[in-house]
Amino acid sequence: MKGLLGRKLGMTQVFTTDGTLIPVTVLEVLPNVVLQQKTKETDGYVATQLGYEDVKPQRANKPLVGHVAKANTSPKKFIKEIRSEELSQYEVGAVIKADLFAAGEIVDVSGTSKGKGFMGAVYRNNQSTGPNSHGSGHHRGPGSLATIGRNNGIINKGRIMAGHEGHLSTTNQNLEVIMVDTDKNVMLVKGNVPGPKRGYVVVKTTVKRVKSVPAKEILVRTAKVEEVVETTKED
Repeated sequence: MKGLLGRKLGMTQVFTTDGTLIPVTVLEVLPNVVLQQKTKETDGYVATQLGYEDVKPQRANKPLVGHVAKANTSPKKFIKEIRSEELSQYEVGAVIKADLFAAGEIVDVSGTSKGKGFMGAVYRNNQSTGPNSHGSGHHRGPGSLATIGRNNGIINKGRIMAGHEGHLSTTNQNLEVIMVDTDKNVMLVKGNVPGPKRGYVVVKTTVKRVKSVPAKEILVRTAKVEEVVETTKED
C-alpha cells in the first residue's frame, strides 16, 4: 500500500475522447516530505510519517521544530502516518510527489467531513416526529429517554440523540485516478471525496481486491493559434 497527503480544491468535470463526461475532484498534492520511518524493531510496526505544506517556524512548537529538523525540512501543517511496506524504501527527508500514483489506479480517500453544527434528533437520526395537531406539546422533540424499565433511569452510552452533526473522519473507497499532473501538483479523482474545499485528505491504495483499471483517455483542450498572413492587393 502507498499513500500521499493532499488538499481538496473542489470539483469539476472532464470528458473522455469518446464523449463520456466524468465528474472529478481536484486534489492538490504538493511534494510530501518523509519525516520518520517507523520499524518493527523500534516501534513495533512499520509506517511512514509524511508531512504536507510548510508552516512558519515561529508558528510551530519546539518539539515539532526539533522533529522535522531530523529530516532537514521546515515544520509541516499536516502530518500523518501511512502503514506501508512500499513507502519504507524512502529515506528520511526524501520528497514524494504526485507521480506516486498513475491514471487508472483505484484509491481510498480519507478526510474530515463537513461540520453542520448542532442538529436535532429528527434530522440527525431520522427519528419520527410527534403529532402535528394544535395542542400537541411534542412535535420534533427527542421524546422520553430512560424509560425502558430495567436500567434504573440511566441513559446508556450510544443512545441516538440530538448533537453535533458531521466533522467526522470519513473514507470514500473505490475512487479511480483519472489524471495526474506533476507540473501543477494536482490529481483528478473520479467522484467526490470527504471534506470541504481546502480540506486535508489522505490518498491511499484501496483495500479492495481490484487495485487498478485501464486508464481513460482524457480529452485535453488547448488553445489553437492560427497564423494570420496579411496579403496586399496588387494594382
